[in-house]
Amino acid sequence: MTDYVITPPELASVPVANGSDRFPVRRIYCVGQNYADHAREMGSDPDRAPPFFFSKPVDALLTDGGDLPYPPQTADLHFEAELVVAIGKAGHDIGADAAPDHIWGFAAGNDFTRRDLQAVAKKQGRPWDMAKGFDHSAACGVLHPVAETGLLERGAITCIVDGETRQRGDLSDMIWAIPEIIAYLSRFVALAPGDLIYTGTPAGVGAVLGDQTVTVEIEGLSSLTTRVTVPG
Repeated sequence: MTDYVITPPELASVPVANGSDRFPVRRIYCVGQNYADHAREMGSDPDRAPPFFFSKPVDALLTDGGDLPYPPQTADLHFEAELVVAIGKAGHDIGADAAPDHIWGFAAGNDFTRRDLQAVAKKQGRPWDMAKGFDHSAACGVLHPVAETGLLERGAITCIVDGETRQRGDLSDMIWAIPEIIAYLSRFVALAPGDLIYTGTPAGVGAVLGDQTVTVEIEGLSSLTTRVTVPG
């Protein structure tokens, strides 16, 4: 038994549908601007840019029904509805044809973003860590095994804030399909069981305020609900 000088952090995990099992999480990767309409609303050209990735810390995970205290150092917190892919098989330099074999399942996700901090980081050519990787910024719903859902190549993805639909798109609108995302990412890092990949968001991202509730719905999956609270 190993003795640690401090208490080790709790293993991060997300719930699995239809039972009490949980999926342990190793790393969180996110694809930037993977829907053409969202890339355009962010000022990019989706026809030229290859996929790019950023990460969130594992302890930023927030599961369904959790509260997100409005984060400090921002006045422009944004929602981003996303499909989350859970990796269940290790691999490096995976081919697109083999990529589906590495998927464990899918969940609805929300890539919360401090948009004002991100805008400053972009302008100054700095990393996005403080804009993307803050506490509770990686909301993830219940995971559904791929054996039950299939590959999810199409299906409605919607974000609703206090009953008002703010984002509406389809998974088929992704610039890079799920197998392509896995294949491309695996050229740079060795993927392993427990990795999550947030696959990008459609157009319509916008601000969420304290005391508002954000719900992400993806056809065939459980919805994900997050309440943004005002810190006391």
